[in-house]
Amino acid sequence: MNHQPVDATTATSSLPMVSVVVPIYNGEADLPELINCLLSQTYPKDRVEYLLVDNNSSDRTLTILKTSAENCLITIRPLSENQIQSSYAARNTGIRAATGEIIVFTDADCRPQPQWLDALIQPFVNKEVIIVAGEILALPGTTLLEQHADRQETLSQKHTLNHSFCPYGQTANLAIRRIALEKAGLFRPYLTTGGDADICWRILGENIGRLEFAPNAIVQHRHRATLKELQSQWRRYGRSNRYLHELHGVDLMREITLKECGYRLARWLLKEIPRDIKKALAQPAAGIVGQATLVDLLNTPIGLFTARARTVGQRDAKLPENAKIIGRL
Repeated sequence: MNHQPVDATTATSSLPMVSVVVPIYNGEADLPELINCLLSQTYPKDRVEYLLVDNNSSDRTLTILKTSAENCLITIRPLSENQIQSSYAARNTGIRAATGEIIVFTDADCRPQPQWLDALIQPFVNKEVIIVAGEILALPGTTLLEQHADRQETLSQKHTLNHSFCPYGQTANLAIRRIALEKAGLFRPYLTTGGDADICWRILGENIGRLEFAPNAIVQHRHRATLKELQSQWRRYGRSNRYLHELHGVDLMREITLKECGYRLARWLLKEIPRDIKKALAQPAAGIVGQATLVDLLNTPIGLFTARARTVGQRDAKLPENAKIIGRL
């Protein structure tokens, strides 16, 4: 039986050209591990370019990018966005320089797994697919706050893909056809949060294709480890919802008042803790001193802390007028 040899060059050239855009601000510490993750990608190296965009960093980010571009086995194109301090402006700079049919986004503090690009690009075989969101999983954490966020799957795309207004994917792991950006526009360069939802909703509103989830296209991301970082994260979520309310009419989230926080903390102390301790003592294998059980015990106060931070962020935010500007190719 005769078998025709498969031309690997032909098979590779049939894959879409991909441009990966990564905005970076003071990412000196993250770059070595990020670049190692990009080097490990199984997607053909001659079909992908990495546009790493320095956003006016004050550390050695740009120097490291230029050195990596000269000495790396993958195509790294170091770029700069110094006019606007915004990750969305930096992404726009990358998009404008990109040559790929598919534009992929991730962040400097993300760790893409080796099969990431292969799995993220595969759904685009269907011409009706215009946006693909991959999954975001947590890097191993040691603090109670990191373990709590992991238990809640805070970073997972399942939350944004089930958004009550309209599904969207987070830019930590997102791919968009270039033609969609040509039609709907780029990111709003002066927006500071909420830009991933905004761009997905504008593209989907054009009725030129659909969004698909690629659960095996995985990047890992580190959860916030301190209360200050956690508070900043959830205030940003609140600001994002305020901005999307003003841009798209999204319902505002219900505010958590200080009175409600007090009531729920009292219930936690008087009812939930005794109940959980009794349950743990009835199951010695679980161990009340075990870290997992302690995370469960602290679920209520941590949840109230984040909800309150989100409330403050939403209440205090006001969309800047220039944030309504949409970038164009």
